[in-house]
Parts: sequence; structure tokens; C-alpha cells
Amino acid sequence: TSVIPIKKGKTYLLRIINAAMNTELFVSIASHTMEVVAIDAAYTKPVRASVIMIAPGQTTDVLVLADQPPGRYYIAARAYASAQGVAFDNTTTTAILEYEAIPKTEHVQAVMPVLPAYNDTNTATAFASKLRSLNSADHLSAVPLHVDENLFFTVGLGLFNCNSGSSCGGPNNTRFTASMNNISFTVPTRASILEAHVKGIQGVFTRDFPAMPPVVFDYTAMNVSRSLWQPIPGTKVYPIKFGSVVQIVFQDTNIFAAENHPMHIHGYQFYVLAEGFGNFNAATDTAKFNLVDPPLRNTVAVPVNGWSVIRFLANNP
Repeated sequence: TSVIPIKKGKTYLLRIINAAMNTELFVSIASHTMEVVAIDAAYTKPVRASVIMIAPGQTTDVLVLADQPPGRYYIAARAYASAQGVAFDNTTTTAILEYEAIPKTEHVQAVMPVLPAYNDTNTATAFASKLRSLNSADHLSAVPLHVDENLFFTVGLGLFNCNSGSSCGGPNNTRFTASMNNISFTVPTRASILEAHVKGIQGVFTRDFPAMPPVVFDYTAMNVSRSLWQPIPGTKVYPIKFGSVVQIVFQDTNIFAAENHPMHIHGYQFYVLAEGFGNFNAATDTAKFNLVDPPLRNTVAVPVNGWSVIRFLANNP
């Protein structure tokens, strides 16, 4: 366990990153309050929190004031696992904040924080809803108001048949696979998508990724048809004109199992305009958009059985 020496009365900046592959994490520091000042390298309005939720690929910068009696205090992190029936690692990882004033001759037991339950969606959602970009006279938010591309992407957890002669860990010897709009990404082997695009190599990818779900259904129902459990493998792209303003609705689905999905756009930061539970309804949910000071991120955690709406300027070729 790592030990971090601290001095009473000083304020420390901790830059926390979730480097896990597939697990959101609750993070807390025993007896100390964290003040969130940045997320994904973008400043925020200060938010005080006893616990934060951080998705894979996300970063959170927090200020911690060493204002407790000299002692040893655990920084602890444990999984937030929202998918029912899907195995996950429920161990707790720790580091220790150790006040310098502790006599070296004494053995001081470290204090452990109280972490939320592994499936505490309310705590995860409440934290995310407090985040705001640093919009002020000196830091004006630049949320694009005109939208050129309106996209709706369902995200979900499906199943593929196991290769002949192989053993897979999914139900009935299947293997889990992620999908968007019923397409499960297949990594090209002959050349990368970028290389194929630049060099004009044919047959590596197609330009027909759907802008909308190919099948409309009750995305968050408890009894999604098994005919939707197996997505289509493919290497598809959706072409976007340089300089376009893009809005994407990420809709979680209950295909096999619903879960909180981290969604990242490489090379971009985007505004998270709104999040909610159930199926996104443009007629009513658009009114919930925050166009004043929405958080600026590069990775958004789409709520379990819910949705997130992001908007960005496509200016990174």
C-alpha cells in the first residue's frame, strides 16, 4: 500500500485517473472532504464531495485540506458495478495519507472510509449531476447552439457464439461483446482505418455506420427480445464534415444486461448537455439541456438504463 506523507494545514492537489479497463470506481478519503476542481483536464466550478465516481479513462482533480487530527487515513476505491448478473472484482484498493506529526515510534491504525454499495446508482448519478464547467466572465462557455449532425447511438452488452473448439466465459459458452446501433466493432487486420483512408486502400472499412438504431424498441425494458442479443460484426465509420457541430444521444440498452457505459471520443472534448434514465425522448428531454455551463469531458459515463447527450465541434481531422 502506497503511503503519502502530508502536513496538517496544507492543501494537496490529487489528480485521480481510472486506469481500469471495464470498471467504474467509487473513491473516498477517510474523514476528509474532496473538492473537485477539474475533470478530464477541464476546470469545473468547485464541488465538495465525500465520494466521487470515476469511469474508465476519466480523470478527476481534487483538492484535499489536511485538517484532521494527525493520523493515518485510507484513500479507498471500489467498483461501481451496475450490471446485474455480470461478474466483477469487488476488492477494495487503498493508499494511505499519513500526517507527518505522527510519532515514528507509535503504530497508528489507519482509518477506513465508508464506500457506497457496489450498485449504488443514486450516488453515482448525484455526483455526476453536480459537475459544471467553469463558466464566468473570464471563462465563457462555448457551447455550440446550432447542430449540423444529430446522431442517436444505442450502446449495449450482447453475446457472440464462441468459436468452435474454444471455451468462453459468457452464458452457455458464449462471449460478451459490446455494440453500438447493433454493430460490434471488428478490428481491421490488413491496415488501420486511418491508413486505409489516407492511402485509399479498399475493403478495410465501409462508410455506412447507421446514424440511428436500425431497430427501434423499448431500449430499457426488462424483457428485450433475444433476437437482439447478438449484434452484427463490422468495421464501419460514419463520415462527418470538418467543422460540423455534432450532437450524439448515447442510449443505454438492456440487451442481455444494462450497465453504466463509459463512452470516449479520441482527440476531442465535448459538452455533456444532459443525462437521464429510461428512453431518451426528444420532445421532453431536450428541455433539460444545459447550454450555459455543461461539464466539458472527453469520457462520459452513460447511466445504467439511461442516456447521455453530448455536443462538440468536429475540428480535429
